[in-house]
Amino acid sequence: MICPICGHENLQGADNCDNCGSDLRTVDIPTPGTGFEARLLKEHLDAVDAAQPLLIDSEAPVTEALRLMQQAQNGCVLAMRDGRMAGLFTERDALLKVAGRPLDGVRVSDVMTPDPVMLRPEDSVAVALHKMAVGGFRHVPLVEDGRPVGVATARDLLRHIDHLLG
Repeated sequence: MICPICGHENLQGADNCDNCGSDLRTVDIPTPGTGFEARLLKEHLDAVDAAQPLLIDSEAPVTEALRLMQQAQNGCVLAMRDGRMAGLFTERDALLKVAGRPLDGVRVSDVMTPDPVMLRPEDSVAVALHKMAVGGFRHVPLVEDGRPVGVATARDLLRHIDHLLG
């Protein structure tokens, strides 16, 4: 992330510029142009029909995560450690990190995406779309008080936008 004040290149997701200390938390929040864009900024994620999260212990065998995802016909599970979310394991992780390798002894924590981007239900649809597009992912856990309450997917967001346009 490039600091708009000094031009220093920071790590993606940094809260403050490593060079000048400027606040970077709101740099990537889009600003509205059209009426529809403004509506996406006002529309909260709690209005999107996000699925309840599937939870699994981060030390569980990856085969258990795959079984859970298959049974629920869900594209991801949230990996929990000590009652807090430790990571996210998605169908993409299964294809890129698990497929074709022996699964004996492989734990969810070995192949999950640690510390994924998380949003709150009161964050806007526009912010979620922006984070997904910039980060190249399709699942965003929704958390309240550090606890997962849902998972918004790209499909959920597009379905919601279709509803708004309809």
